Amino acid sequence: MTRIRVALVDDQALFRAGIRMLVDSQPDLEVVAEASDGREALDVVRASRPDVVLMDIRMPVMDGLAATTELLADPPEPGREPPRIVMLTTFDLDEAAARAIRQGASGFLLKDADPEFLLAAIRTVHAGSAVIAASATRELFERFTDAAARPVPPAYAELTEREREIFALAARGLSNAEIAAREFLSEATVKTHISRILTKLALRDRVQLVVFAFEHGLA
Repeated sequence: MTRIRVALVDDQALFRAGIRMLVDSQPDLEVVAEASDGREALDVVRASRPDVVLMDIRMPVMDGLAATTELLADPPEPGREPPRIVMLTTFDLDEAAARAIRQGASGFLLKDADPEFLLAAIRTVHAGSAVIAASATRELFERFTDAAARPVPPAYAELTEREREIFALAARGLSNAEIAAREFLSEATVKTHISRILTKLALRDRVQLVVFAFEHGLA
């Protein structure tokens, strides 16, 4: 079994120890690196090449947002996906988390999330999807996107009527299964539509789709 390689970045050693024990208890996960601040994270992530990085937002020396921006700007290695970065925050509503997602992070979690939710989030992000703390999705983006909606990009006009319907449902946080049931489609068909929508709008994942919808007044 190929394990999912995880890096932990947090300035609290006790928190890192707890997460490390939790992750290493799983047969399909392993912690391959740790760092106590954003500057250190740049070195250890680049050296260990993890699949998923759990990155605290508030840290000394360099915060998680700055570190995430630098890591996501690294040129991709041939034949290797860049690490998926999940921001960790203490607060439900966190402007820095929204900014990180806009810049390419794969989501954010509350630091007091249930252990099973955190483990599921690592697997979900590794599989190519995104995660957001369930309690904060709509409030986060309503509070921190611009007060005045930005003009809708021309690329949105390229979506078909069906794709716009599915876009709207995905922007509300519905899963593929929920969209499929609502629209009388198979999950495979919904997945294909979502993939096409992301490609047309040049978005990385569903979290960026939600941000796009709120920023342009489409949610």
